[in-house]
Amino acid sequence: MRRNSDVLEILRKTRFPMVYGQYERSPETILEHDRIIWLGDLNYRIALSYRSVKALVEMRNWKALLEKDQLRIEQRGGRVFAGWNEGRIYFPPTYKYSTNSDKYAGEDMNQKEKRRTPAWCDRILWYGRGLGQLSYVRGESRFSDHRPVYSVFSAEVESINHSRIQKMSCSSSQLDIGELLPYSYGYTDINPYGYTDLNFY
Repeated sequence: MRRNSDVLEILRKTRFPMVYGQYERSPETILEHDRIIWLGDLNYRIALSYRSVKALVEMRNWKALLEKDQLRIEQRGGRVFAGWNEGRIYFPPTYKYSTNSDKYAGEDMNQKEKRRTPAWCDRILWYGRGLGQLSYVRGESRFSDHRPVYSVFSAEVESINHSRIQKMSCSSSQLDIGELLPYSYGYTDINPYGYTDLNFY
C-alpha cells in the first residue's frame, strides 16, 4: 500500500544530527528515540462506499467506520506502525470538506467538485514508554479541506546530568538551531540497513 511505503520512506530517510558524549550518543533515526509522536495527514482512507460512510457518519457510528479504517487494518496486520498507539476517536472524519463549509466534498450536487469518501486522514500516534494521551479531538477550522486534529500528552522525562552535558563533544552554546533539525538523505541512501518492511523494530 502506498501509504505504508510513505511511512517507511520517512523512517528510512529522516536523520538527526549526532552529538557524542562520553558514554553515549544522541539518537540519529526516528525509531532510536525513547518517545515519538507522529502526527499529520497520513492519508489513510475508509474501505467503504461514499453512501455507506455517509450513513455511518450521520449515525455517529465510529466503531463501524473504524473497523474499515485502512490505518487500523494495516496496524492489525503488522504492516505499519506495529506497537504504536492511537487514542480513541470520537469525532467525525476530518477529510474532505468543501471550501469554507461544514459539508463533505460532493455532498452538494450543485457544486462542481469531485466527491470524496470521508476519512480520518489526519491522525496522531505515539510510541514509547512514559507517554500518556490526555485528549484527542478535532478542531473546526474551515481554512482547509481538512479539519485539524490536536492532542494533549503527559510525558515522563529523565532528569539532566549537567556534568555529563559538559563532557559532550559540542555544547549547546555552540550549536546552531538548524543543526538540531532532522534532515533527509537522497533516495539512494534511504535504506542503509536493508529493511524491506516496517517489522524491523
